[in-house]
Amino acid sequence: MRLSVLFRCLALLICLAGCRGGLEQSALPLPPAPAEPAHSADLDSAGDVARRFLDAWQAGDFAEMHSLLTFRNRELTPLDEFRAAYQSAGAKLTLERLEYRPTNLSGEERVLAFQYDMTFHTRVLGRFTDAKRLLHLVIDPQVGGWRVAWSLADIFAEMGDGARLVFEAQVPSRANIYDRAGGALADQNGRMVRVLANNGRIPDRDVCFQILAESLGEPVGEIADLFNLRSGADWMVDAGLMEPDVYIKNNDLMKTYCGAEFRQHPTRRYTQGTLLPHVIGHVGYPEAEQIPALEAVGFNAETIIGKSGLEASMNDILGGSPGGRLSLIAPDGRRSRVLSDVRSRIPESLWLTIDADLQAEITRILLLAYESSPWSDEANGASVIMMDVNNGEILAMVSHPAYDGNILNPFPVSGRDHADETLASLIEDERDPLLNRAAQGAYPTGSVMKGLTAIAALESGVYDETTRYNCTGSWTYGRDVRYDWLRGGHGIMSVQTGVTNSCNPFFYQAGFSLNARDPWLLPSFGRLLGLGQLTGINTIPEVEGILPTPENVERYTGLPWSYAHAVNLSIGQGEVQASPLQMARLYAAIANGGYLLKPQLVRERGILDQRTSVAEREVMVDAQLDPGNLAIIRRGMCDVVNSYSGTAAHQFYTSPLLDVGVCGKTGTAQTPGEDDRPHSWFIAYAPAKEPQIVIVTMVENAGEGSAVAAPLARDILEYYYFGRA
Repeated sequence: MRLSVLFRCLALLICLAGCRGGLEQSALPLPPAPAEPAHSADLDSAGDVARRFLDAWQAGDFAEMHSLLTFRNRELTPLDEFRAAYQSAGAKLTLERLEYRPTNLSGEERVLAFQYDMTFHTRVLGRFTDAKRLLHLVIDPQVGGWRVAWSLADIFAEMGDGARLVFEAQVPSRANIYDRAGGALADQNGRMVRVLANNGRIPDRDVCFQILAESLGEPVGEIADLFNLRSGADWMVDAGLMEPDVYIKNNDLMKTYCGAEFRQHPTRRYTQGTLLPHVIGHVGYPEAEQIPALEAVGFNAETIIGKSGLEASMNDILGGSPGGRLSLIAPDGRRSRVLSDVRSRIPESLWLTIDADLQAEITRILLLAYESSPWSDEANGASVIMMDVNNGEILAMVSHPAYDGNILNPFPVSGRDHADETLASLIEDERDPLLNRAAQGAYPTGSVMKGLTAIAALESGVYDETTRYNCTGSWTYGRDVRYDWLRGGHGIMSVQTGVTNSCNPFFYQAGFSLNARDPWLLPSFGRLLGLGQLTGINTIPEVEGILPTPENVERYTGLPWSYAHAVNLSIGQGEVQASPLQMARLYAAIANGGYLLKPQLVRERGILDQRTSVAEREVMVDAQLDPGNLAIIRRGMCDVVNSYSGTAAHQFYTSPLLDVGVCGKTGTAQTPGEDDRPHSWFIAYAPAKEPQIVIVTMVENAGEGSAVAAPLARDILEYYYFGRA
């Protein structure tokens, strides 16, 4: 009789233990004691229930798990509450999957303990094993069989005594961005101040919340909710970040009324904010749709991530990945147990292909031209690209107008008020300073397209070196009459002299003849050399532009393809649109022997001196152009600068660049607006004998390429080769 009473008391104690963890419940009614100990068949049945419960946990089938609880447990812990407990734990664990290994089943009568080891596989914390866990099973009279006597202790043992799972993220500081020479362009040397307060030791809560609201720029109600509703009574609460000048003004008040403590907090800073904002980009808080993916790898909604430019495209490298410590914290704040502790992955810095000094000098030259030129009032924007023709490394990428990238960061070094005012004026600016004109601007190309037309004419065999055309000053086909930019014409032209003199009728005829042979000839060479498609730069946004073809032209014009579209395309007018970056790549291919390269902006990545090369030369297309045909076009381009009849010769005739050898092509692209000036283009490579770099200058609505873009390129190249005069 005494043994029966002992077992009944043991059952009562275990059932009561299954009701702990903050849930109010009464004692389970005791069933009559069995006359004899459980048989092996009962043990097998209990073990099956335990395995079903753990199998369901593995599968994330919380409804099945819940169905295996005692009837009383199910009443006291509804399915939604039960599921939420496991899902909350899984989120803090960053749980991927579970493995369990049974080790023992023990007990007597109607109370058993199923012992097992559980291995947790997580995204952030790696893998860890919680050994010798116990799952308690009892005979449930409501179902007449074994069921799980559940409590929060079955998630982790300490949770049965009120402990909570706490993940302390260790988020590494964002890495720096440097130019190719190692000059810092982006770092973490901005400073903010983080304010913390012990929720249980605030001297005057109402006054404290008012001061914090003013200092942090938050509504008082939001601050009150943070402390009163979303934080424990004895928690050290992270109230937020404030600017240094606000800290200086209010720190004494916060110490007095909040008992506040303060920590310095590094923030993103662009050392030369207006130099490369379109390339570097900016950082900020994640959008709502980005948060689940960030949380899956250990970040949270407060994580600062890249929002645009290289900051966004290289975010995983610059930001690293968080580590952290997962602990069970007792109600009194003590750390009961550390489940896992994983170090963060150190972020890697970037070294760009950009030469910051060159970028700054190009910007200075461009701004000086805007200040002193009659075209500046109508020219809303401009861009300059300089690229290595042999490996695709971009040495400079300037887009005007620019802006200070710091103002888009959450904690701008200039202060939030100043940044907000500047940003408001930036948004209202009709010139759209946020647009990276070098890669996102799409323009008619004008005569810089003639290099492509010359390639198509020679490579197709429609023209050769001996082909001649009398460039009179106009070109006629039926009633279609088109004129040259030089009223009297240029006389007898070949492909080489046609490029040098930029004779429109010569290229009208070339486009017409190509179309007569095959309407796809000219568009196909445009596609081969990268027009109408992305360059593959992939680290910054870019546009595809438009390359009209017999297949797509009706979409743009409502008319089927005809000779007129080919004639327009031959001189870069009509529907065609290209970015300066696309044209830089095309002319780099002319200079390097026909290799269309992937443009590169990032040269190296790494930590301190342990760097890995990123900017590997990548040939996207080997156009397999005939070297003899390329030589004809190159001679024509060199004469643009060096021959008395060249369209840009008058801009270079006294320049020391003549000793280097500069070969170029001017372009004047008409725009749709009746009173708008044309876009001004100039593209050149140098040195003439062994090309190393290509430069594109493009100024919107500024006039003729020879008058505006060419002298800009000259001044930039003189700095590049000889330094500032």
